[in-house]
Amino acid sequence: MSTDTAVAAEPAPARRLLALIVPALAVGVVSALVLLGVSLLAEKLQDVLWETLPDALSVGRYSSLWMIVMLTATGLVTGLVIRAVPGRAGPDPATMGLIDPPLPPHVVPGLLVVTVLALAGGVSLGPENPITAANIALAAWAGRRLAPGAPGELWLALAVAGTIGALFGTPVAAALILTESLATAPGRGALWDKLFAPLAAGAAGSLTMTLAAHPSFDLSLPAYGPPHWGDLLAALVIASAGAVLGLAAVYAFPPAHRAFRALPYPVLALTLGGLLLGLLGALGGHLTLFKGLDEVKTIAADPDGRSAAEFGAMAVVKTAALVIAATCGFRGGRIFPAVFTGVALGLCAHALVDAVPVALAVTCSVLGVLLAVTGQGWLSLFTAAVLAADMSLLPVLCVASLPAWLLVTGRPQMQLREDGTALR
Repeated sequence: MSTDTAVAAEPAPARRLLALIVPALAVGVVSALVLLGVSLLAEKLQDVLWETLPDALSVGRYSSLWMIVMLTATGLVTGLVIRAVPGRAGPDPATMGLIDPPLPPHVVPGLLVVTVLALAGGVSLGPENPITAANIALAAWAGRRLAPGAPGELWLALAVAGTIGALFGTPVAAALILTESLATAPGRGALWDKLFAPLAAGAAGSLTMTLAAHPSFDLSLPAYGPPHWGDLLAALVIASAGAVLGLAAVYAFPPAHRAFRALPYPVLALTLGGLLLGLLGALGGHLTLFKGLDEVKTIAADPDGRSAAEFGAMAVVKTAALVIAATCGFRGGRIFPAVFTGVALGLCAHALVDAVPVALAVTCSVLGVLLAVTGQGWLSLFTAAVLAADMSLLPVLCVASLPAWLLVTGRPQMQLREDGTALR
């Protein structure tokens, strides 16, 4: 066959991309529905655990005693469920990232159950990692049966885009994250050709979640206004400080993991982890519990309502809780708790120097923390920017990202290999 004949036999790019729209939209909608279902179940269970039950027992809802008891019980129950379900609810969560190869389908039910338990029980982890893993597994399983000729990477990209679009309420986040992944991916074709189907999946996931739950990351921070020369120095310092705090968590990750893995039983590790999380909650207050999305809006609503020491303590406690929760065996993601840490640290900076605008301090701090914890520049910059929804902050954030990135590049990731060593 001649080269001309082979080229002519290939489908036109537009026709090939058009064929991907229906599966992309389907995967995006299903990914959002899985996230929505888990979130709603977790909210209902949270109401029972933190309102109905303590009220029935005449115990303070967020008293130190109840936080310690509830987190310890959550660790124990989670450990027992993991021990009982097929596939042990997936591999060690400390070895899992946001985008991983598909898990076996039989692991998904147990993974979703323990995710609901962690979200409802007050564990300082978000839903992003296990929900993305579950959606990748489901999309890969369905794809192999419905379109066996399609490459496996397609279903992974669609599931990731649909889930990230639903989590952030916009397909832009999915496109940015996949852009970093596709930058080193082999294969021909323009970047927008590669992003076409994932963008459709992300849009479907985003619209589904927006219509059903109306998610928002906007913290309603005071308007920033035009930048000043002094803001540049503040941005550089605050973003770098956030990166340093995030790196502290990253470097504490492997030894914390080794300590929990040294215990003879996973149930014991999770129970101890839950106890430690309860003690941290008693120290930092109930706002340092849970994934942090609702709690971060609470502390941001009154930026002058606490002292710098209080905000700083909340940032440190949340960071410690994130490390413990992610290494003792709970299933969950690290982005949302890291956002809480960044916001608390930014509010601490504003409380120390009230001349620093709140929006600038918060977004730059979140940017630095996320750069260290995720190692993803686009995700960190996007998340920081949407917290304030102020376009005038973007140039300052781009400048602030430079020293923060110099601090984190080449450093270990907040993810481990199977042997317990840190990825780089």
